[in-house]
Amino acid sequence: MVLEIVGTAVVALAIGVVAGFTVRRSVAERQIGSAEQEAARLRDVATKEAEAHARELVLEAREEVQRLRLEFEKEAKEQRADHQRIEKRLLQREETLEKKLEGLEQRDEAMRRREAELEKVRDSVEELRGQEIVELERISGMRRDEAREFLLQGVRDEASREATQIMRNIEAEARANGERTAREIVGLAMERCAADHAAESTVSVVELPSDDMKGRIIGREGRNIRTFEALTGVDLIIDDTPEAVVISSFEPIRREKARLTLQKLIADGRIHPARIEETFQKAEREIEERIREEGERACEDVGIVGMHPDLVKTLGRLRYRTSYGQNVLKHSIEVAHLAGIMAAELGADIHLSKRAGLVHDIGKALDHELTGTHITIGMELLERYSESADVIHAMSTHHGDFEAHSLEAVLVTTADKLSASRPGARRETLEAYIERLRKLEEIASSFEGVEKSFAISAGREVRIAVKPDRVDDDEAYRLAKAICKRIEQEVRFPGQIKVTVIRETRAVEHAK
Repeated sequence: MVLEIVGTAVVALAIGVVAGFTVRRSVAERQIGSAEQEAARLRDVATKEAEAHARELVLEAREEVQRLRLEFEKEAKEQRADHQRIEKRLLQREETLEKKLEGLEQRDEAMRRREAELEKVRDSVEELRGQEIVELERISGMRRDEAREFLLQGVRDEASREATQIMRNIEAEARANGERTAREIVGLAMERCAADHAAESTVSVVELPSDDMKGRIIGREGRNIRTFEALTGVDLIIDDTPEAVVISSFEPIRREKARLTLQKLIADGRIHPARIEETFQKAEREIEERIREEGERACEDVGIVGMHPDLVKTLGRLRYRTSYGQNVLKHSIEVAHLAGIMAAELGADIHLSKRAGLVHDIGKALDHELTGTHITIGMELLERYSESADVIHAMSTHHGDFEAHSLEAVLVTTADKLSASRPGARRETLEAYIERLRKLEEIASSFEGVEKSFAISAGREVRIAVKPDRVDDDEAYRLAKAICKRIEQEVRFPGQIKVTVIRETRAVEHAK
């Protein structure tokens, strides 16, 4: 660029010199000498001006080159900085990816080890299962195929029995619809027997002489009420109700013992843990005596004699047992009267019918303590105390579990249906409620190490007392969680249920 400018200047200068020389030559050749001098002078001036202009152009060119170089270096520096930042980020990402890859490799290694452990456990489980099958075959004396066939045969037999029972019910219903005499007998029996039907409650109210008694019942830091609830297994509700407290429990006998204990404590005025235990023992003995008296009174009312004393006492327990809200002892007495009236009209054995009717639900007095239906429990109980086979057969058929082979059995079944089907005689909701509470106690008591369990607060809480020598503090927490999980799986309930596990160690000494 600089050379082009210099070249242009030189060309312009040459053209100027030639033009000047031609003009001057044409104007006056005479002045050639002077013109040559002038031309020489002008040439020198032009040369100097051209050189000066050339120097200026060179300087401008150098300055432009310097500026361009600085801009290039600045851009290059910025690009290098950008490249360094990008390179740094890439290095950081590479390190992060390497750490993640290392973590994934460690997890992969852990997964492989876990899979290997699970494979070992699976193999051991399969081995134990095989040993279990071999042991079961040895104990039962049957191979697996034989056991499967045995179970299938049992299912087929059960289905066959149910089908047969349905057929019998249909045939019996058809015969009943066409038999006017039977209707007349039933109507006569219902007319001649009028029993009171009272729905049992799940709470008892105890009146107090004054509201000051509530504080004495609670005791210092609540020790009296805790001892009372732990001994009796009930929920003692002390609220703003004036001069009254409420005892809540689904078990009538337990609630009655608590009510009697509290009344005795209030009358005595001395309320402390030792006195509560002593009074509760006295109340237990008194309730047992009442149970025996209720059984004897029921036998006298029906006219039954010669019954074993233990059966009479068990029969008295039904006074505190309800079925769908109907008092079971009153229901049993009513069934006995109805069966006796119908037996008299049909010429059957009146004494057998009454006796079987009175004991037909005796198994319900023990169904929360023994496994099995109240019918099977009642049959075993009657066999144990040498009741006649006719009485056992007559009471065993009232729910259709066994086929009736005597007229007395049919009469007991009919009397049971009549007593239960009276309007207002039964309430299903109360029975379902009590059954749920009983189920909660059964679930809690089924765990190892549990000494006592009580369902309180209308089924919203289960209190469990464990054996301190078999359940430690950590195990108590695990036990509470296990019971909660079992309740969630087996019991349907609204809201939530609180499970409280109590572990207590007592040290008792006597000063002499």
